[in-house]
Amino acid sequence: MWQTARAILKRDPAATNLRTVLLTYPGLHALAWHRLAHYCERHHWSLLAALISQHAAHRTGILIHPAAQIGQRVFIDHGIGTVIGATAVIEDDVTLLHGVTLGARQAGQTGQRHPHIGAGAFIGANAQILGSISIGAHSKVGAGAIVLTSVPAYATAVGNPARIINAQLHAYHQAVQ
Repeated sequence: MWQTARAILKRDPAATNLRTVLLTYPGLHALAWHRLAHYCERHHWSLLAALISQHAAHRTGILIHPAAQIGQRVFIDHGIGTVIGATAVIEDDVTLLHGVTLGARQAGQTGQRHPHIGAGAFIGANAQILGSISIGAHSKVGAGAIVLTSVPAYATAVGNPARIINAQLHAYHQAVQ
């Protein structure tokens, strides 16, 4: 969590020092509780994992399913109202603003049903990313976007339903790779 706290200090202009980040950032606290809940879930202590997850949600306003896979240096800024589903995968260095949902498209689905967020992606406030889709590395999802289809790496998606607004930049990155 030290690594995450230092990353938050670099990314958040409102963060004044490491102590403030460690003591007052609910996103960091939710991630710390999630690491413990995820450990319990992996070791088949599902009830304990669920209790830890619910406690964290009550304390922070951020609901992360214990089975969700979350990488390093993830920054959940403000976080109130953020929901991360069971089969969601969040890679390293992702930023999520408040009110983000990484959810399933319909109830009762089994298997992979939540999004995969690539490394370095930025997800704006109140964005809803639904279904077994991918948000590519270093892509951006605008505030309030409803994303129902995959977004390629280095792309920006906005609107309801979300659409790619920088196709030329995306094409450039594809050509360079």
